[in-house]
Amino acid sequence: MMGKNFLATVATLAIVAGVQWVSAPAYAATEQGAQRQEARETKQTGRQEGREEKAECKAGDEKSRAECRQDKRGTKQESREEGREIKY
Repeated sequence: MMGKNFLATVATLAIVAGVQWVSAPAYAATEQGAQRQEARETKQTGRQEGREEKAECKAGDEKSRAECRQDKRGTKQESREEGREIKY
């Protein structure tokens, strides 16, 4: 009699523990997805800012095209770094 109840209790605890282990990775995946999305949005914003900065630079005639291009690259690189900080 005692063995039957003990076995049922152990089985119940194993099921409950299994459910908790399965639900944890799902939460982690959801959070990772949100972080990736936020990092992607940050990089997209940086790309747009880079385009705008280059257009303003070219319109101003103060710098050469190469200098404008370097400014754009710098802006994009900064946004990539921000995205990495968010993601990792």
